[in-house]
Amino acid sequence: MLALGIYEKALPKETSWLTKLKMAKSLGFQFVELSIDETDERLARLEWSPDQIANVRQAISETGVGIYSICLSGHRRYPLGSADKAQREKALVIMQQAIDLASQLGVRTIQLAGYDVYYETKTVASREYFVENLRKSVEMAAKKQVMLAIEIMDDPFMNSITKFNRIKAEIPSPWLQVYPDIGNLSAWPMNDVSYELTQGIAAMTSVHLKDTIDVSTDFPGKFKNVPFGEGNVDFFGSLKALKRLNYCGTFLIEMWSETSEQPIEEIKKAREFLIPIFEEAGYETRSINHC
Repeated sequence: MLALGIYEKALPKETSWLTKLKMAKSLGFQFVELSIDETDERLARLEWSPDQIANVRQAISETGVGIYSICLSGHRRYPLGSADKAQREKALVIMQQAIDLASQLGVRTIQLAGYDVYYETKTVASREYFVENLRKSVEMAAKKQVMLAIEIMDDPFMNSITKFNRIKAEIPSPWLQVYPDIGNLSAWPMNDVSYELTQGIAAMTSVHLKDTIDVSTDFPGKFKNVPFGEGNVDFFGSLKALKRLNYCGTFLIEMWSETSEQPIEEIKKAREFLIPIFEEAGYETRSINHC
């Protein structure tokens, strides 16, 4: 049966975790992906008290809806590949805190943004620092049995599974895997999506689903807030390829409707768009079609 989740940033923002998970369940999702982005508000989650962690665990227990993964995009602000030593040290502190939090929450996977740097100029050194500190991060994660999975990005540094595999070859650990974003992967014209998915199947922890508008010579691409069906992503072809590869892992709908006027309606519309495509591609969805 299909295991389908929803990104936290799709759900109404000013709600408790119990409310969020109940909402996700009512919409037919099995899990939610927690966000720790670059804002002070969400970075503060890295310092949740034992009581705050217990409240989240209680919400998971009460609803039966899991938090399987953390989207750790805070490294955009504090990159592992920064030219600034203090920034790199902060990035490793964030990494250890996220691993500790994942361990305490029972989260299986931390999704890392595949940027060496985001706001700085990319250099040969930024890649070297990134690999050096990613190796340290993987060692931290191994000690807590938490998986690190690099997302395929909206950025040339890590915009294909082929590029991930180069990093994986340098850090051949079972605790470092890949988290493809079908929208990001599809938006880069040099990518053969079916080939890329085939190259990554042995290392996939989960798959993000969102629509995007392609990068071209005169357009930088649009990677966020593209309504499903209005972009260029071939969802059927991508899901058909994953089915051929016997991908049985989780899928996550990635949306940013948390401050929208009608976030629930937007989520329902996204599900209604995707579920028939899953079925056409050969995935069994009956157990989640109850909303």
